[in-house]
Parts: sequence; structure tokens; C-alpha cells
Amino acid sequence: MRATLALLLALFLLLPPSAHAQQAGGARFVPCNSGPRITCVVDGDTFWLDGTKIRIADINTPETSRPACPHEAELGRRATWRLLDLLNDGPFTLARQGRDEDRYGRKLRVVMRDGQSLGQVLVAEGLAELWQGQRGDWCVANRS
Repeated sequence: MRATLALLLALFLLLPPSAHAQQAGGARFVPCNSGPRITCVVDGDTFWLDGTKIRIADINTPETSRPACPHEAELGRRATWRLLDLLNDGPFTLARQGRDEDRYGRKLRVVMRDGQSLGQVLVAEGLAELWQGQRGDWCVANRS
């Protein structure tokens, strides 16, 4: 029995991320505020879905809580609102790639719709960068 469970687990982990994606749809997202966070957007790369905090795994967006410069604050605000629009645009899937959670307990997921990463949409629009394992500097191009 143990060997069978181990084999099934190994096979599951070998499946492509889309094979163990979670379907999400019908939820209406709002900006997060100081009340309970159930289904809302925190910033351009973090949101809550049905009480679970999710960090978009394939991107990084500008900080909104402690931006390093006015340019980062503005981009962070725009990324937050754009993510809100994208999530409310229709059903999407959450695909796990790599680790299940980050050090803050957020679920790490790639958000997909019709085979396209919503994070990549934000990257293409200049509101996010590909996740490289650390945050980029959103202020460097605007320093005098």
C-alpha cells in the first residue's frame, strides 16, 4: 500500500503544472481593505481567493506598501488595478510550478486564462517583470 501511494505521488509530481491546476471562476474581486480578506487584490502580484492568499509565481510588480520612489508607487497602483481587471475578466486557472508556498505562507501559483499567463500580460504592459528570484529596482530609470 505504501509503495503504491509513493508511486502515485511520484507520478503526480511528474505531471506538467497544467495537469494539477485549480479552476477559479465566478469570483468578483475588489481591492483589499482593512476588513476580512476573502476575495480581493492586495497589489499587482498578490491576491486573496476564497480566503487563500496567492502570490503570482511568475512575476514581480512594483511595491505599493513601501515604494522606493514616486515612479514605483504609480506603477504599483496601475499594476494593482490592472490585475483587478484581469481577474474579473473571466474564469482562470491557478497552476502550481515548483514550491507550493513562499516563506510568508502565500500559495505560489501561475494565473492562466486560455493558455496565457496573466502575469505575462502585466509584463507585456510594462507593469511587471519576470520573477528572477529577487525584486528589481523600479526607480533606477527615473533617477536623475
